Amino acid sequence: MPALPDGTPFNLREKIHETLLLLRTAIAERRFGHVAVVSSFGADSAVLLHLVSQVDPATPIVFIDTRMLFQETLDHKARLIRALGLTDVRTVSPDGQHIRKLDPWGRLHLTQPDACCAFRKTEVLNAALTEFDAWISGRKRHQVFTRSGLSQVESQANGKTKLNPLADWSAEDLANYAEAFDLPQHTLVDQGYPSIGCASCTTKVKEGEDSRAGRWRGSAKVECGIHFENGKIVRSGAGSNG
Repeated sequence: MPALPDGTPFNLREKIHETLLLLRTAIAERRFGHVAVVSSFGADSAVLLHLVSQVDPATPIVFIDTRMLFQETLDHKARLIRALGLTDVRTVSPDGQHIRKLDPWGRLHLTQPDACCAFRKTEVLNAALTEFDAWISGRKRHQVFTRSGLSQVESQANGKTKLNPLADWSAEDLANYAEAFDLPQHTLVDQGYPSIGCASCTTKVKEGEDSRAGRWRGSAKVECGIHFENGKIVRSGAGSNG
């Protein structure tokens, strides 16, 4: 386990230990087969990426560039790659011809946000994960009600395994870890963006609002769709602690 500063809460030390055990099982021991990390390089992505780098900085990391991201996210990605020594970050994007066919004016998100996410994110990710047996996400239970029952290990209908090593980490845990290791912070966080997606569909969050209130504001949409199966969130976990 990476050295922690004096005063680090005991419960956080325990979570770090358990998370690293799962990551070593998946990455070093390959218990779930060939595995990749899927990262948005968003508001709190640095924590999971730092933990992964402690196990193996050459772990494949898939990043989806929807072509509608904040420039600050792309800059944050570059900073984290340098700071953490990540050596296999794979950027995947929707095909330009596909964009011109389905969303030539870049306004599909205004009328059909699910369709926009489907071709800019879900289809792109599914293609990128073809070569992998399992993938690691940074989802946490505290983020939104649809993730409240999240397990650390999930079996998907397509036979792949999805791992959520930070499932039981709180916002305070993430902040304490980032501070302990002086991790680079996404510059938009201090500007009122605790959850960051596409620039077209992300707004600032007001005091007292849910951290993801700025995502698809004004609609009932709370997930982009990459964690859905057949249009529904599926959580067929293999136990809450993996």
